[in-house]
Amino acid sequence: MTDSHTVSLKARLQARLIHGLWNALARWRPHTLWRLSRCLEPLYRTLAPRERRVTRVNLKAAYPDMDKATHRRLTRDSLTHSIATIMELGFAWIGEAGKVETAIHAVHGRELLDDARASGRGVIVLAPHFGNWEVLNFWLSSHFPFTAMYEPPKIAPLDPVIRTGRERKGAALVPTNSRGVAALLKALKRCEAVGILPDQVPSWGSGVFADFFGRPAYTATLLPKLVARTDARVVVGVACRKTDTTGGFEIHFLRADERVYDPDETVSAAGVNACVEAAIALDPAQYQWEYKRFRRTPGQQENAPGWQKQRLYGDKHR
Repeated sequence: MTDSHTVSLKARLQARLIHGLWNALARWRPHTLWRLSRCLEPLYRTLAPRERRVTRVNLKAAYPDMDKATHRRLTRDSLTHSIATIMELGFAWIGEAGKVETAIHAVHGRELLDDARASGRGVIVLAPHFGNWEVLNFWLSSHFPFTAMYEPPKIAPLDPVIRTGRERKGAALVPTNSRGVAALLKALKRCEAVGILPDQVPSWGSGVFADFFGRPAYTATLLPKLVARTDARVVVGVACRKTDTTGGFEIHFLRADERVYDPDETVSAAGVNACVEAAIALDPAQYQWEYKRFRRTPGQQENAPGWQKQRLYGDKHR
């Protein structure tokens, strides 16, 4: 048996198992999934030391004056929300559409999108890794012509499952390359909505350093390029998870920091990070703090002596 065949077989088995789990969890209500996530958090905290450590480091960097008890509680709450996001994927992608729609109890700030489109402008929705961004995608593609970039998963057989889930309400998925950027531009010029993840670390040459919670974070410069060529309006969007007895989600659209419209890419990137901070302020525990947002440093980019001292996570590249 060849190595490629073995890998392919392993991927198919993994995809079948994950798809089966999503199918099973798709029948559960969000509140039930949240309660299950709370039960699983101690186990996840034990079995995922990397995620636990990065969450702690990021929270300490973002909130240096936070007392230890609050820091520990926020770490646990953040990991619980990360579990919930994973558990809810089946619900968002496979669950009965009517149930997903009724799980969205309120939409705040919709007029920001409506006003932009009424004035003949496209809308760029900055959707940070907060709450459940797949539920946000569901709502956006249910109400507007909506385009978003998409990178296939590492487990290739899951690709059609994820694509079908994300596209089932009409979203158009485009690749994360120049063809995808061209598709975003065309959608904006048609006065449609597009989605951008503003808090992913881009490759070298595709970003600039701008403060995020007072620390330099390498931030993508795609947004100012899109704004400059389309005169689009920018809105921040999140699907905030409700953790009370009702469960479900509330969607919030927030007015973007005015700096996002600045032609200077560094100023615009600072505005983008301010937008992400404003979303996090809704409920800091719902942000995905386990992502290494500060893994690149200015010194690393310049290959300057001493850049390693600026590293936050203790490893060179990840």
